[in-house]
Amino acid sequence: MRHLRLLFLTVTLLFGAGALAAQEVPVAFGKSRTDSSAPVEVTADNLDVNQADGSAEFTGDVLVVQGAMRMTANRVFVVYDRAQSRIERLEATGDVLLVSGDDAAEAERADYSIDSGTIVMTGNVLLSQGPSVLSSQKMTVDLDSGTARMAGRVKTILNQDSDDE
Repeated sequence: MRHLRLLFLTVTLLFGAGALAAQEVPVAFGKSRTDSSAPVEVTADNLDVNQADGSAEFTGDVLVVQGAMRMTANRVFVVYDRAQSRIERLEATGDVLLVSGDDAAEAERADYSIDSGTIVMTGNVLLSQGPSVLSSQKMTVDLDSGTARMAGRVKTILNQDSDDE
């Protein structure tokens, strides 16, 4: 956490406060990496399956779990790669919450590409990391590396806490 604060303070001092708003900002996400090849568990109130196009729609208190990663949403649309009998991608909408370790991110939408291990969150993204909070319009999370990149009018509030000193 201390490294994250130092990174933002350094960027702010070197380039001015406007640099954070205009550029992408790399951040750590989660305490550990998530294996994107691990099984995906989905729990929901309802499930509708479309055999014709190989899709499924989970609605109502949807919970997606993969390793240390947890994602909740009002709706999750699942697209299957029918040729390989596996999930290709998940599209989560409505009160999306992504949690890994102590880090949590909220957004209007999240698109998870299973093959790349990448989750792209869009629409009023809010990332909480301990006492620090970042917001943007887009955050791309690489689950395999445990990193994220925020873009689109990035704003941060850096709280100083004396416990790290």
